[in-house]
Amino acid sequence: METSAAITILSALAQETRLGIFRHLAQSGPQPAGQIGESFSLPLATLSFHLKTLQQAGLLACRRDGRQLIYQARCDAIAELMTYLTEHCCTLPVLLLDKRGQPTLETKE
Repeated sequence: METSAAITILSALAQETRLGIFRHLAQSGPQPAGQIGESFSLPLATLSFHLKTLQQAGLLACRRDGRQLIYQARCDAIAELMTYLTEHCCTLPVLLLDKRGQPTLETKE
């Protein structure tokens, strides 16, 4: 994953409604745009803007079924982002809590 792709994904998810839409689709599976809009009580223009942003970031797949557009979360994009962040951003020791809730350091292997 390129740095620009990671920034695009993080930017798309940094907005509450878009994060909610992505989480909703990741948990409930593919849905038509109208059903997503009903779930979030969004006007069509607003919904369209958010879906387009998520799709352009590579977070949603879209297919046509007759007259409907069906959107599906691309959880593989999140897996790629996590790999990128782990490889490029998380080289310091990880701060964990021990059994007593006290901070302890663990090095990444």
